[in-house]
Amino acid sequence: LLFGGEAVEPKWVREVLEKGRAERLLHVYGPTETTTFAIWHEVTSVGEQAQLVPIGRPLTNVQIYLLDGHLRPVPVGVAGGLYIGGCGLARGYLDQPALTAERFIPDPFSSEPGARLYKSGDLARFLPDGCVEFLGRSDQQVKIRGFRVEPGEVEALLSSHQHVAQAAVVARED
Repeated sequence: LLFGGEAVEPKWVREVLEKGRAERLLHVYGPTETTTFAIWHEVTSVGEQAQLVPIGRPLTNVQIYLLDGHLRPVPVGVAGGLYIGGCGLARGYLDQPALTAERFIPDPFSSEPGARLYKSGDLARFLPDGCVEFLGRSDQQVKIRGFRVEPGEVEALLSSHQHVAQAAVVARED
């Protein structure tokens, strides 16, 4: 059974392990820009005190880097921006060259001509066992029913209306 959700609730994973019939339970992570998923973790147990479920290790032919603001690798246990490279990486965004240039950057760790990394916008850290743990977003982007939403873009559109002086957008659960 594959499930995805960067910040999955550990209690629901425990419930599946206790009551489910899955032979293997795999937590998978990967934005659309990496085809399907790029990282996976086989979940065999989740401790009662667990706050997070690791997203795991990269698939074969996928490179994962956790980098600081200067594109330098961060040490184990330190939060860094999650960058993804390798097979399955999209070429960019259709008819959006500026966004493509911002998110798909030259891979400073590869000797392969044209190699790129995808800047996911996610924050993560390496655990001592080498697994990756998702920590959150580095920007204000949220997911609503599986769709990426940029509150700033919504604010800008609302503010462009002649009868709106200011707008603030907040994602919340009611």
